Amino acid sequence: MARKFMKGCEAIAEAAVRSGCRFFAGYPITPQNEIPEYFARRMPEVGGVFVQGESEVASVNMVYGAAQTGTRAMTSSSSCGISLKSEGISFCASARIPMVYCNVQRGGPGIGAIQPAQQDYLQATRASGNGGFRMMVFAPATVQEAVDMTYAAFDYAQRDRNPVLILADGVLGTIMEPVVLPEMRSDEEVKRLKDELRDWALVGHSADQKSLILPGGWSGQEERCKRNAALYDTWEKDVQVEEFMADDAELIIAAYGVCGRIAKSAVRTLRAQGYKAGLIRPKTVSPWPYASFDKLDYSRVKAVLDVEMSIPAQLVLDVTLAVKDRCPIHTCLRSGGEIMSRERRLTPEIIGLTGITDEMLRGAPKLKDALTAFLAFAGNAPLAAHNAEFDISFIRAGCRKCSIPFEPTYIDTLILAQNLLPGLGKYKLDIVAE
Repeated sequence: MARKFMKGCEAIAEAAVRSGCRFFAGYPITPQNEIPEYFARRMPEVGGVFVQGESEVASVNMVYGAAQTGTRAMTSSSSCGISLKSEGISFCASARIPMVYCNVQRGGPGIGAIQPAQQDYLQATRASGNGGFRMMVFAPATVQEAVDMTYAAFDYAQRDRNPVLILADGVLGTIMEPVVLPEMRSDEEVKRLKDELRDWALVGHSADQKSLILPGGWSGQEERCKRNAALYDTWEKDVQVEEFMADDAELIIAAYGVCGRIAKSAVRTLRAQGYKAGLIRPKTVSPWPYASFDKLDYSRVKAVLDVEMSIPAQLVLDVTLAVKDRCPIHTCLRSGGEIMSRERRLTPEIIGLTGITDEMLRGAPKLKDALTAFLAFAGNAPLAAHNAEFDISFIRAGCRKCSIPFEPTYIDTLILAQNLLPGLGKYKLDIVAE
């Protein structure tokens, strides 16, 4: 099939449509806004329904209502927005209503920052709502993986009658990569999939008999919890993991999502320099690939390095459970939109594990030098950008960190387009340019 160049959020939405999703309700929040924006344009083309709810709470409950009719339904948000949806997600889990949702993570806690982060790991894998329910949670590292996982997520949700989460982050949501999209499910297949659920879904009654699918009840809750627990125990067969150069590794890096992608590049670099590094990257963070750690040769493995964009560390809790005190575990952490910086001095533990020293990193450009060079290049000229505040916020944050004055004059072509082309409707740069 032909490859298509797509942004992560838009690719996730298209994959959902191709998998048969015909209802989406959501509410805007950066950095996932392109998901509902794409659905707003795409759903009418396939006979689906898009609703921008008045809030995150309203949106997730609209999904509850649509999904209980057997319609493949989805919502999305980012971090603090997902927290607002947690009650509705828990209701879906309790009522055994299949739905898919996507969290394009941003910094936190609280309202946090719009930059990428991985600070919702425990929420995703341990406490997505009250009651101790669990979900299958997919953690893509590339846009292609996001497409494939989203497409499959609806099948897993329908198989288990349970919510399924795509756990992305602001990097994956906003980057553009070539992808191969899966086949579009036909209208006949979408109808067949919905008809398979007629034994429990609310599909109407000839005598106008009223019916409800309730999220729990006064009695029988323990039995429902037992059945749910039995379901979760079957998921070991569904574990997905990438093991990269781990067979003879002396240092194992454990990372997921975009950090797993960065770590894979680091492993290649270390191998080229003669260091025996390897990677274990969970593609499903629930269920988790404990078996990948059990088969390591701990007479060879000197340590495991947990790499994640979360302070304090969260993934490390599962890494610790997997390693079972068979070797030391160290962490390499950033947070709030920050990723690994070459300005940081390496700790003795990392130097001992990898053999990389600060001396080896000397000569690399530093943040302050890069900013100074850019500002010298720009001079007093006004900057121009589409949705300028988003891009300039990163420069502003770097300048603040380096104590560099930065009071830019800039032209935002998004605002210009909205004023000069009021009837356009959509103001993405490619649409405005056309």
